Parts: sequence; C-alpha cells; structure tokens
Amino acid sequence: MAIHKTTEQDSLYSNLENMSTTELVQYINQEDQKVALAIKKCLPNIEKLIDAVTEKLKSGGRLFYMGAGTSGRLGILDASECPPTFGVPHELVVGIIAGGDTAIRKAVENAEDDDMQGWIDLLNHHINEKDVVIGIAASGTTPYVVSALESCQKNNIITGCITMNTNTPLEKVSNFPVVVTVGPEFVTGSSRMKAGTAQKMVLNMISTATMVLLGKVKGNKMVDMQLSNDKLVDRGTQMLVDELQISYSKAKELLLTHGSVRNVINNINNEQ
Repeated sequence: MAIHKTTEQDSLYSNLENMSTTELVQYINQEDQKVALAIKKCLPNIEKLIDAVTEKLKSGGRLFYMGAGTSGRLGILDASECPPTFGVPHELVVGIIAGGDTAIRKAVENAEDDDMQGWIDLLNHHINEKDVVIGIAASGTTPYVVSALESCQKNNIITGCITMNTNTPLEKVSNFPVVVTVGPEFVTGSSRMKAGTAQKMVLNMISTATMVLLGKVKGNKMVDMQLSNDKLVDRGTQMLVDELQISYSKAKELLLTHGSVRNVINNINNEQ
C-alpha cells in the first residue's frame, strides 16, 4: 500500500523563478505560519512523549535522537545544546546521524538507506532498556531510522518519533509517535523548510520540558548552565544579583568560585 506523503506534494506556488524577493519572502513566511498551528494539534502526543522521556531519564536512562540529513542534524543540534544550557552530562542526550559525524556537514551517499547501521550505531552506545530512542524523519520512511526503532522495540526499548506524514513505517514502530502534518513545502519536497522548522520546534519542547521536569530550571532561569563564555558568566552573575540582592562584583566572584548559579545559592542556604 502506497504511503500518501504530504511532504512530497506539489507546492501551492508556481513559477517561483518569476517572483520578486518581496513575493518570495512573503509566501515563505505565509507557509511558516502554518507550522505552529500544525504542532498545536499534536500537543497531547508530544506531552506523552515528554513524560516517557522524563521517566526514563529520572531512572538513569538516556535520550537518543536518530535521523538522516536535516533530521539528523537537528537532533544533534538539540542534543549538543543540553549540556551548556542545563549543565547535564554530554552522554545524557545523544544525537546520532546516518553516515556519522561526516554527515553533519556533508551528505554521505546512501547512508539513510542502510537498514542495519542504525541499530549498530545504537549498540556502539550500549543502548539498553533504560534508554529511550526518538526517530526523526520528515518522510517517515527512512530505512536507517525505521529499522533502528524496530530493533529497539524488539529489545524492549521505548521509542518515539517526529515525522510529517501519517501511517508511515516510522509511526508504526514508535510507542509515542508525533506526526506533524505541515503540508507541501514552498519548494516542492524541500523538507528542510517547514518540516525542518516543525522538527526543531518539537525538539525544543521535548528537551526544554524534560529538563524543567528534571529540576534543571529554577523559576525561569537556567541555574545549571555552563559558564563557557563571557555572555553566560554575565547572565549568571545578573541572576545572582537579582536573587541575592548583592553587588555585581560580589555575584561574579561567587559564581566563578562555585561554578554555577545553583551551587552559589545552595552554598549560601547551607551557611544560613
């Protein structure tokens, strides 16, 4: 039975090459506005996936993102931002892309069509029942991702997915599927556009909500963020100025001494 892929449908716009710059950006923006509304329809399923991820991480498990091309790169992006933003170990959220690290910058020919390598890549990370794996594929048919999640299910590993087409093989091997139907792309089949935007937005929700539920945010502040540059040191210092009502210089001194906003606050509370 053939899969009806909205991601491959013909664009709603024709003769793009004859459009002015104004028309191009207006129409692209017009299409982009549909993404958030499409995601809104999926919030209940996204919530279920986040709760499943949070439960696994609380029990000592890890979160894996798997994808090919744009989907894989977006997973790696989200995973790589968790340690500096929330102060978690690099091993807690892991992004895996078909073709390996080379594919982050340059497409690796036929990597997404390999229906065995995905599971091998997970085994190289010693995947186990404590973990959860989210497959990311706009088409919902990428063999590298689908076969990996199928193997996960055979080994009692919880799976989720982010895809833009309904009734796909990827959805069928996902315990917690998220299907965001964004419709045809402005440039026919260019799923790095609306589909990619939708994937990024859902990934933002998953990682951010999970980290909040894990206690990595206090109030609305990233109290565990790594102090990896001057901007973040300044942000952390200002947090302490506001929280403790102390001078900027004193706040910065404490921050650099204890390494994080949370550590400073905990140390002061312990002294009181």
